[in-house]
Amino acid sequence: MARLGGAEILEYCLGKPGAWQDEPWEGDVVAKVANKIFAFLGSETVGMKCGANREEADEPVDTYPDDVTKMAYIGRAGWNTVRLGGAVPDDELLELIDASYETVVAKLPRSKRPV
Repeated sequence: MARLGGAEILEYCLGKPGAWQDEPWEGDVVAKVANKIFAFLGSETVGMKCGANREEADEPVDTYPDDVTKMAYIGRAGWNTVRLGGAVPDDELLELIDASYETVVAKLPRSKRPV
């Protein structure tokens, strides 16, 4: 069974309402909704908001310690990095992306939320 790669993850992210691709730092592709990042996209990893706080975000880290790690710098705010093609099943990876997107959208002012 083929696993999702970076290109498929980017396409999935950009299929979300109001989502768009940006490169705020040279070589770093992100998916945003309004002006907020909901996914950091690499060729072998994806970084996303996995909880409102570190305790919530630790659940996937505890479940998949070899493939999910706390993100540098913003990990304390609930962001994790997930290795593509590892132990995290594709459907669960997509659920994590959905949750990251929904969490970011929920924090946007109503006027900035996609319809």
